[in-house]
Amino acid sequence: MTTMALPQQTAIDSAVRHLVTNYSPKGNKVGWLMMASILVEAWDLYSIAFVLIFIKEQYNPDPLMLGLAAAGTQGGALIGALIGGWLSDKIGRRVMFIATMIMFIVLALAQSVVPNVTWLIVIRFLLGIPLGSDISTGYTYIMESMAKGEREVMGNRWQFMFAVGEVLTIGVIILFLLTNMQHETLWRVTLGLGAVPALIILIMRHDVPETAVWLVQRGRFREAKEVARHMYNDDLAMLPDQDVVMPRPRTSAFIADLRKDPIRWRATLYGWIACFAQGSEFSTFAFYLPVLFAMVGVSSVLGNNLVTMALFTFAAVSGWVGPLLTPKIGHRGIAIAGFGIVLASLLVAAAALYTGHKYILPFAAAAMLWGHYWDASNCMTIPTMVAKPQYRGTASGFSYMFVKLPSFLAIFLFPSLFAAIGQANATLLVAIFPLIGLLAAIFILPEVYGYEHD
Repeated sequence: MTTMALPQQTAIDSAVRHLVTNYSPKGNKVGWLMMASILVEAWDLYSIAFVLIFIKEQYNPDPLMLGLAAAGTQGGALIGALIGGWLSDKIGRRVMFIATMIMFIVLALAQSVVPNVTWLIVIRFLLGIPLGSDISTGYTYIMESMAKGEREVMGNRWQFMFAVGEVLTIGVIILFLLTNMQHETLWRVTLGLGAVPALIILIMRHDVPETAVWLVQRGRFREAKEVARHMYNDDLAMLPDQDVVMPRPRTSAFIADLRKDPIRWRATLYGWIACFAQGSEFSTFAFYLPVLFAMVGVSSVLGNNLVTMALFTFAAVSGWVGPLLTPKIGHRGIAIAGFGIVLASLLVAAAALYTGHKYILPFAAAAMLWGHYWDASNCMTIPTMVAKPQYRGTASGFSYMFVKLPSFLAIFLFPSLFAAIGQANATLLVAIFPLIGLLAAIFILPEVYGYEHD
C-alpha cells in the first residue's frame, strides 16, 4: 500500500464523479432495499400509536410514562441518526446497513415480551438507535449507487413508503381486532411482528456490496474496482491497481467544508429547516385526527383504524406522485407546492374552527396530508445528495436529527398547548411551520436537481 499523491487524488475525484454521474443498474435494487427498510420504521412508529390503548388498559401507567413509551423510539432515533451517519463514514456503509437490521430484529422481538412499561420504554429507546442509523446509511447508499436524477426520485419516495407502512400496519391490526384477539396478545404480537420484514430485508441485503464511492474515498482501489465490475461492468481504469493510504476526513470539518460552497450550504440549510418544519407539522397533525373522526361520527377503535387507513391510502398516492413530478418541476417546485398546500390547508382548517364550519375540516386535513407528503419528500434527499462523499453519512444523519427532534418534542409539548389555547388557536400556531418551510424554499433553496460536484 502506498501513500496518496496528488495525481492519485485527481484520479479519485475523477472516479467518484464517473460513478455518481453514470450508474444506476443494480443501484436501483439498493435504492428499493433502502426504501423497504422504511417499512420497518413505519411499522414500529405507527403500530405503537394503535396499540397504546391496550398497553394503558393492561398497565395503567401515568401519562408521562405512556408518552415516553410512544416517544422512546423517536428519542433513540435522534442519537442513532447522528452516530449512525458518523459511523457510516468511518467504517463503511455495508457494515452499518447489516448491523442496523440485526439490532432491530433483536429489539423488536424483545419489546414484545417486556414485563412492564419501564422495560418497554428502555427497549423502545434502544430500538430507535438502529432505526435512526438505518435511514442515514440508506440515503448514503442511494446517493452513491444511483445516477443523478434517478437517485433523487428514489430518495424522494421515502414518504410513499411511510404511507404504505402505515396502511399495512393498520390493516394487520384491523385483522387482529376482527378475530377478537385478546388485547395483551394483540399489542405484543403487533410490536414483535416488526422483526419479520426486518429479517426479510436483512437476508436481501446480505449480498449488497460496499459502495464503490466509499471504497475509492478510502483508497481501497482494488475492492472499488471489484465492486464496480460486479455492479456496473466497469473496472474504473482511471484508478491504479494498488491501494493507497488516505487521510481520514475530520467530522468536525463537515460544516466548514459546506460553508466553502454557497450552493451546497444553502441547499443543506434548507434541508435542515425543511426537516424540522415538516416534522413539526406532521407530529402535531395527530391532534387533529380525533376532531376529524368526531366529524364523521367515528368513536370505536375499529372505526378509528378504518378511517385512518383510508386517510393514509390517500397520502400514499401523494407520496408516489410527488417524486414523479420532481424531475419536471425540480426540488424547489415540489417544496414550494408542498409547503404552500399545507399552509393553505391549515389556514382553512383554522377558519373553519373559528367560524364553526367543522364539516370543512376533513377536507382540509386530507389536503394538508397531500401537501405534507410533497414538502417532506426531499428534505433528506437534498442534504445527502449535495454533501461530499467523505461526509455523506454525517450529512444524512445530521439532517435526520432535525426530523426526529420535533417528533420527540411534540409528544410532550403540543398536547398541553392544544388543551391550553384551544383547537382553532393551535391550528393557526401550527401554520407557522409550513410558512417557515415555504419561505425557506423560496428564498434559501437553490435548484439542485441533478446536482453534481465539481
